Amino acid sequence: MIKLIKRNLSGFGISLLLSVLTLVLHAIMDLYLPTINANLTNNGMARGDIPYIIRMGAWMMLAVLISTVAMICSSYFSSKTAMGLGKNMREEFFRHVQSLSKGDVDKVGTASLITRGTNDVQQVTNAAIMMLRMMLMSPTMFVGGIVMAWQKCPELAWIILCALPPIILLMIYMLKKGMPLFKSIQKKVDTVNQVVREYLSGIRVIRAFCKDDYETKRFDLANLDLQQVSLKVARMLAFMMPALMLIINATTIAIVWIGGHEMQNGTVEVGDLTAFITYVSMILFSLMLMSMMFIVLPRASASADRINEVLAMRSDVADPDAATDIRSLRGGYVTFDDVSFSYPGADMAVLEHISFSAKPGEVVAIIGGTGCGKSTLINLIPRFYDTTGGSVLLDGTDVRSLKQDELRARIGLVPQKSFLFTGTIADNVRFGKQDATDEEVIDALKIAQAYDFVMEMEEGIQTQITQGGTNVSGGQRQRLAIARALVRKPDIYIFDDSFSALDFKTDAALRKALFERVKDATIFIVAQRVSTIMNADKIIVLNDGVIAGCGRHAELMKTCDVYREIVCSQHAESEVG
Repeated sequence: MIKLIKRNLSGFGISLLLSVLTLVLHAIMDLYLPTINANLTNNGMARGDIPYIIRMGAWMMLAVLISTVAMICSSYFSSKTAMGLGKNMREEFFRHVQSLSKGDVDKVGTASLITRGTNDVQQVTNAAIMMLRMMLMSPTMFVGGIVMAWQKCPELAWIILCALPPIILLMIYMLKKGMPLFKSIQKKVDTVNQVVREYLSGIRVIRAFCKDDYETKRFDLANLDLQQVSLKVARMLAFMMPALMLIINATTIAIVWIGGHEMQNGTVEVGDLTAFITYVSMILFSLMLMSMMFIVLPRASASADRINEVLAMRSDVADPDAATDIRSLRGGYVTFDDVSFSYPGADMAVLEHISFSAKPGEVVAIIGGTGCGKSTLINLIPRFYDTTGGSVLLDGTDVRSLKQDELRARIGLVPQKSFLFTGTIADNVRFGKQDATDEEVIDALKIAQAYDFVMEMEEGIQTQITQGGTNVSGGQRQRLAIARALVRKPDIYIFDDSFSALDFKTDAALRKALFERVKDATIFIVAQRVSTIMNADKIIVLNDGVIAGCGRHAELMKTCDVYREIVCSQHAESEVG
């Protein structure tokens, strides 16, 4: 955890230094006050020396004022440092997650990543602010209190030594018991977040199948599991505080009892005994603050381990050390050279020995049964995954030798699940090209057959889209996603089953406008409907991860049984023959 904090404290050196200095000044003033009070009692009040009382009272007021100002400054600078630390950690975590591949994200889980980037970071931030306020002040008060107490009443100092061992043993016990529990709590929070996220994402399916009660039971089980672990921690803390107070109060009673006898014997003065009791209270209070740290640190340490676990991950899809300059490539020629692919941990390959090529101006369609690897195949082009065998080439260069952002800048992708972001329609279309003009946005909307329904909206392209695009229909969402890819004007277009929510008339009009406007681009279309890809220059038929046929429609109808079965399942053979 300390390494994680140190790595993210850059830029806060001055705030940290000021926090430490003001905190130490506050502790020194607090340690000095009982001595002033003792002198005032012993030398001023006992003798009735009014000038001395006024002078020492003024010193006390000054010490209190300095202590108060120092405490305020310390709180301000420590809060500034800790909040900056939290900001830096969230930024580092978010940037690192962005660098991970889709497979890496799937491995950790979306719900867990959200918990680690928010709740876990907050736990470390809370620990940092407590360390700045307490961990520095407690040792100062502890050591200073022992020194000052020994100076005032060395006859009673042995009582402190008797009180320390049980407190230290109690802290060690709490640390040993608390660490596993706090690690468990963070995992339980992950589970609760995952259940909630699944419920919110699949709420329509849940309600369609009347599974609200089932999901409620799932949540109750996860919530109960979290509650039970949290109760164990609460019981442990409930035992710790009374035990500490018992030791502190017992020590105070022993000091008053023994100190009273010493005072009767004349070996200890009233002011010194009062100061000694105050210093012992400081010593024990500092130990109590340390014990509070031992409550917070195990959970923060568990959270830091979970954050570091993600930060230590190295993406299996990484930029090469010496990347090829993509500007030297001609643009648009895509070749699959004996490509095979298996998902991590899978027993069987999804794709095996895939070989074909596509050139600019060519429309390549990919069709096949559900689960045959169509989406996986086109996900290899922008390097969402890396091949486990063979290679994908762009203009004769392996895509693994190119920088990911440069490669993807040459590709316009419309994913299988159309996703829109919060903002206006224009903002969503400009996601494909940030500096696109209104004319370019409108042109892309026209090609995508989205212009008419957008203009019917009251605010046109400035209409607000809610999160996930829930205020537009599935077909409208698809067309806006297509416009987002079109406005980029890339060398390669990938449409992953992107026409499935469109009616036949809109589908045909969109394809006609598309092919007329992007004649020089390489187009990949993954589709389930034969009518969408019948006029493609090349149709690749996948079956169980291998190419069962490759050619134009008429050719495949004669030579490929798999393709003919797909066609006949959707149309009468005489209609498409």
